[in-house]
Amino acid sequence: MKRSVEDHAARFSEKAAEYDDSKSDEYHACADLVVDYADPDPDDVVADLGAGTGAITLALAPDAKFILARDVSEGMMEEGRRKASEARITNVEFAYGEFREPNLDGPDGQSVDVVTSNFALHHLADDEKREAIRVMAATGARRIVLGDVMFFEEPDPEEPYYSPEVDDPATVGTLVEAFTSVGFAVVAVERVHDQVGVIVAERIGSGDEVPGAE
Repeated sequence: MKRSVEDHAARFSEKAAEYDDSKSDEYHACADLVVDYADPDPDDVVADLGAGTGAITLALAPDAKFILARDVSEGMMEEGRRKASEARITNVEFAYGEFREPNLDGPDGQSVDVVTSNFALHHLADDEKREAIRVMAATGARRIVLGDVMFFEEPDPEEPYYSPEVDDPATVGTLVEAFTSVGFAVVAVERVHDQVGVIVAERIGSGDEVPGAE
């Protein structure tokens, strides 16, 4: 990670009020795909990691039992809470959580069924992304849907989609390998842009064991 968690939290809190209006077409296309692929059942608990102001959380809330929205920026989460209140959405919880320590507790002790994340994991270095994906797998979720900045081919240094000073995107191959190494099959890869995509991973089998976990 090129910046500390605290730096990222402060940076996003400062831009929280205008965050929704600043996002690109690619961001919105990714968010739509993440929502479509997440496809929770009415009894499902969804963990939305790096939830920000709730683009995924609030879109999935009508179709799921409960959404655990986790982020490091209190300012972003406050925007999410405000939007949930205005929409009278009550089955969501915005609380502090990092990718590698997401602070997940489902209602009545129920485990997580689906994990989502959109435009957040790219702040981590590749080894940190692998650890985060192992943590996602360890929730017991049957499906993980990741929308993010990712490299389908060598990025044009003259036109980076990301901010090199704060972001650290991975190649699609690195992310696919990270999912398969923890017992998931990648069932879909959607290319939104040369540097933006969505990966959908499904658990192989029905057990909770995660390869490589202690």
